[in-house]
Parts: sequence; C-alpha cells; structure tokens
Amino acid sequence: MRRLHFAFLTLGLALSQPVLPATTSEATVWGSSYGLGKDLDRDFDENAKPWQEIQAQLPPYPKAENLVPFEVSAATGNRHFVDFPSVTIGSDGAVRYSVVVRSPAGAETVSFEGMRCDSGERKLYAFGRSDGKGGGEWSRNRYAKWDIIKDRQQTSYHRELFYHYFCTVDGKGDLKRIQHFLKTGGLYNR
Repeated sequence: MRRLHFAFLTLGLALSQPVLPATTSEATVWGSSYGLGKDLDRDFDENAKPWQEIQAQLPPYPKAENLVPFEVSAATGNRHFVDFPSVTIGSDGAVRYSVVVRSPAGAETVSFEGMRCDSGERKLYAFGRSDGKGGGEWSRNRYAKWDIIKDRQQTSYHRELFYHYFCTVDGKGDLKRIQHFLKTGGLYNR
C-alpha cells in the first residue's frame, strides 16, 4: 500500500510539472544556449548608453571582379560572395557589406547588409537589381530591422560571416582583420 501511495505521489508530481518540448520549432539563436538575453551587459551596467545606429550609405553596386567567394556549407549548392570594397565598419561598430548569392542555376540575389558583432544581429538594408550588363541598382528595404543571427542553421551565410570573417571574441569587428580573412579563406583558412 505504501509503495502504491508513493507511486501515485510521484506520478502526481511528474504530471504537475510543465512539459517542455524535446526540440523547439525555431533554431537556437546566438547566445541562447547559455540562457543569455541580448541585453545582459546593459542589465549590469546602469551607466551604459543605448546603442545608436548611423545612417547607412548604399555602396556602389557590386562588380564581378570585386567578389570574394566564401564557403558556407556542403549542405547548400549556392555559391556566396562578399563585395570586397563594400565592407566597412561604421562609427556605430556595425560591419556593413554587400553579398551575392548565386544558385546552381545561375540566379543571383544581391543585398547590402549590416552585422552587429556585439549583439549577434544582422540587418538587410537594400536589395540589388541587376541591369543585365554587369551593373545594377539598389532598392531600399522598407522593413529593415535588426534580427538575431541563428546559430544552428548550417546553410546560413550570416552565421558563417559572423563566426569566421567579421566578428571577434570580444564583440568588435576589425576592418584589417576582416579583409585578411576574406583574402585567406576565413578564420580557419578552409
């Protein structure tokens, strides 16, 4: 009788606990594996000034001779390129760059983006429209906002650029280092 009472008590306690899914529908995002919120530093520093973004100026449209290839994953057939002269670091600390993604069929997606190394976020400023003659023009993204870079998406070029080209452990991008990594194949020189 005592064992039966203990079994019901254990079952009752187990059922009263919230059930968590074994996996979540969204990919884990940067910093979340440790339960860290993106405002962790600001929570501890009352004197911290809020981050202020500068107005991003659109660069010239990427030219084929300036494209630097970088590897993302064997899981994607797309080829990825950064427009070398477009890479800058603003006074706000954000790395800004143009990227070209080319599908196996030859279709291209061109965009001008920003990345915040200190918070693990990215922003899509503009979309490129090719003129079919090696040039093109930009169309600003009216809905541009900062989004978290997803850590576990193997085919994410944002993840690759964040970890292997643009950002350092201390959270700051360094233009000379970024240029070196673009020329040499990234942090791990693949």
